[in-house]
Amino acid sequence: MYVKIQNGEVTQYPYSIKDLKSDNRNVSFPKRMDSATLEGWGLYTVTISPVPDYSEKTHKVRQKTVPTLEDGSWVLGWDILSKTSDEIEEYNTSVASDNRNIRNGLLKDSDWWASSDLTMTAEQTAYRQALRDITSHANWPHLEDADWPTKPS
Repeated sequence: MYVKIQNGEVTQYPYSIKDLKSDNRNVSFPKRMDSATLEGWGLYTVTISPVPDYSEKTHKVRQKTVPTLEDGSWVLGWDILSKTSDEIEEYNTSVASDNRNIRNGLLKDSDWWASSDLTMTAEQTAYRQALRDITSHANWPHLEDADWPTKPS
């Protein structure tokens, strides 16, 4: 994708070669245009910068709508915005729901241990109890892999 620049200012983004030909119907353009030719018409390639690191718990990321000139290249960057308290609460509720679903699946996978013809080991009983108690973990609902109990062999 390209950006159209006139007098050092962005006049249109996104802009394509099709747009260039449409805007200049009386011009015969070569099939392949190199960057020097495109720049002669005020067209510059736009690169998208990588998404920056941010805390998904408290922030959201939004792609900018207009590229900026950075070190001689046109780049489409990102804005990091603080979430509102409602957005944070919604995010926490979603993460908690996802983790409850994981927990419920792990309990279901180990339900057979509690069959009437089997006796659970102390490790199995402790594992299942830890899964049931996971919602009282200090990091709830933002659990790391290490926060989850380890399934006994």
